[in-house]
Formats: sequence, structure tokens, C-alpha cells
Amino acid sequence: MSDRKPFLLRLDPALLEALTRWANDDLRSLNGQIEFLLRKALREAGRVKEPPSPDASRPSRGKA
Repeated sequence: MSDRKPFLLRLDPALLEALTRWANDDLRSLNGQIEFLLRKALREAGRVKEPPSPDASRPSRGKA
């Protein structure tokens, strides 16, 4: 079962249309695009910690 909580979001029709086009361009669902943009805005505003980089757990291999 998902931890996600549904809620109603009212948007201006023009904003909804623009978000839908952007989501389609990025091959995301509208919901996924809105969540992506909100997470990005939270990171940029310093409201959430950065997720660990996939490379952070790998030991470094110094190049010679």
C-alpha cells in the first residue's frame, strides 16, 4: 500500500494545460511532473536534504 496521500488541487486551466504539455514532453504523468517540480523547488529553497548520489556509495577508483 502506498504512503501517498491524495488531495484536491485547483489550478487555472491555462496552467494545467501548460503543465500537461510539459509532463508529456518529459514522458511523465501530470501527477509525476507536479511532484517532480515540487521536489525540485523544495531542494532549491533548502527545505529538504539532497538525496544521496547513486555514486556516493561506490568506492572511488583513482585514475592514473
